[in-house]
Amino acid sequence: MILHDKVVDVLNPLAREYKSIGTVKKELAGLQEELSKAHQQVHISEARVSTALDKLAHMEELVNDRLLPGRVVTELDKPSSSTTASAVELDREKTNTGAKSLNVSGPVPPYSPHLKNFWYPVAFTADLKHDTMVPIECFEQPWVIFRGEDGKPGCVRNTCAHRACPLDLGTVNEGRIQCPYHGWEYSTDGECKKMPSTKLLKVKIKSLPCLEQEGMIWIWPGDEPPAPILPSLQPPSGFLIHAELVMDLPVEHGLLLDNLLDLAHAPFTHTSTFAKGWSVPSLVKFLTPTSGLQGYWDPYPIDMEFKPPCIVLSTIGISKPGKLEGKSTQQCATHLHQLHVCLPSSKNKTRLLYRMSLDFAPILKNLPFMEHLWRHFAEQVLNEDLRLVLGQQERMLNGANIWNLPVAYDKLGVRYRLWRNAVDRGDDKLPFSG
Repeated sequence: MILHDKVVDVLNPLAREYKSIGTVKKELAGLQEELSKAHQQVHISEARVSTALDKLAHMEELVNDRLLPGRVVTELDKPSSSTTASAVELDREKTNTGAKSLNVSGPVPPYSPHLKNFWYPVAFTADLKHDTMVPIECFEQPWVIFRGEDGKPGCVRNTCAHRACPLDLGTVNEGRIQCPYHGWEYSTDGECKKMPSTKLLKVKIKSLPCLEQEGMIWIWPGDEPPAPILPSLQPPSGFLIHAELVMDLPVEHGLLLDNLLDLAHAPFTHTSTFAKGWSVPSLVKFLTPTSGLQGYWDPYPIDMEFKPPCIVLSTIGISKPGKLEGKSTQQCATHLHQLHVCLPSSKNKTRLLYRMSLDFAPILKNLPFMEHLWRHFAEQVLNEDLRLVLGQQERMLNGANIWNLPVAYDKLGVRYRLWRNAVDRGDDKLPFSG
């Protein structure tokens, strides 16, 4: 309300003092940044209020048990002394979502067509020059992205209509991709524009809706009409992008998302990288609103969000190596913001897009070879995870349930799996979307 009044005051045509357009723009930009921070604070406050309400409800149950000694409780209904808060929280999660079980085991099933009806980030703008192309796999289909004559990106099937040659082995000429076999050329809508040495036939290969926004290239692989708005993946205000990396990993994308949405493993898995020296807390929780796919870790100063269909955003409070500066990101002076995009290439391969931003040390961006240093560090962290996730994948394919016994700190991962199950079923209303 206070910010709204300030905006009204800035734009007030009856203001006694006249202001230049530049002054008004500067004031509005400052207010916009304040408003962004206020929104973020409201989001964190909602999570804390939700957690407090859960605790009060639990306390109320304990009080009622004391005040009503005559109440009959069967052995099955009464929590035993060994019942953990983790089991109670999982029960709440199941009750709230109507889920009776969570089973992820056996061979990866065919992709649901409903999972394809989302915008997917597939490349960074910096990697797509006017005369280059980016070949990708998405849902087990080969595609190639290149810029048309107007400079806008397009995405077509990476297979020539003539003799099924991969188009990415060719070149881009004047906004058309040329097959290296017989020189057939295609525009970004898939239409064949040139057939050297023969009569031009009416030929078209499949293309996908393709857009560019905020430094990323997006495609819509589904059959339904594309959503009119793309989500924003920009880092928060005050952050500067330092690295953008792309890696192909031999892991099913759901397994990789499970890993990224879990921070409780850090002091056990990442002992040689970012969690070196971390102590093991007596209790780790992920606190989140009742309906939502975002929240914050307790006791770690990390905010995290799953953004459908395959994106993880996190803001991490940074302190000295081996130490945690505060219990929330607000208590930390400096921060690292991460974007992970897990594109489902195939049933056993993920295209990972990683973007790292900092709200400090802007000089690092201009130092030579920093991109190589960030890549080395990112690969170190990923390798610590990969050896575990690959082992999970092998056992999953042989029938083991990788979600056999979830506990409290698995909340965000469980919510992702429940959301994913609802998408695969084609439910009209998806859980945690409110």
